Amino acid sequence: MRTIRQKFLQAVYPVYVRLSRVSPNKSRVLINTDLVPPVSFYSLQAELRNGEPFDFATLKGKQVLLVNTASGCGFTEQFDQLQQLYKRYNHELVVIAFPANDFGEEKSDDAQIAIFCQENFRVSFPIMKKSEVKRGRHQNKVFQWLSNPSHNGWNSQQPSWNFCKYLVNEKGILTGYFGSAIEPMGKEITAAIEKSNKNEAN
Repeated sequence: MRTIRQKFLQAVYPVYVRLSRVSPNKSRVLINTDLVPPVSFYSLQAELRNGEPFDFATLKGKQVLLVNTASGCGFTEQFDQLQQLYKRYNHELVVIAFPANDFGEEKSDDAQIAIFCQENFRVSFPIMKKSEVKRGRHQNKVFQWLSNPSHNGWNSQQPSWNFCKYLVNEKGILTGYFGSAIEPMGKEITAAIEKSNKNEAN
């Protein structure tokens, strides 16, 4: 069930995205070609919304798109495209959502977030336990890896807003960062996924 705010954000989403594309932070795309991470992506663990551990070693051989999400954000409609992307590349890609209130737009608890995602977007990809994704004492360990060059090999870009996306290839290499205004089904992300698939095939 959507709140009045969520219904309003749904209605204005197309305009919000167009306006956000002019923001350097929200439309930023960073691409890595071959820098290998000093710390293995597969050594990481996260916690699912129900408290169970999620071992990243189980992701070997697949690309992974990691996204910091919020149910009260102007970009929340991207859940729909994230689900489409997950279904489209189901055998090659895993999408993982990390709910966070770093930008003040995720007031719900883990149970409410799961209900919202299921009822409104039929989300079937993994949703992690709500955490902090920006740098700080309590930053999620996964986002420490994603935004620290001494861990991932090159990238220092932390989430600048909700729905920033990090793409890791099937070898555990962080290959790209995509700002909030870059839509999941947009050419920037789909091209990066398909390029990695072609490289793996060759």
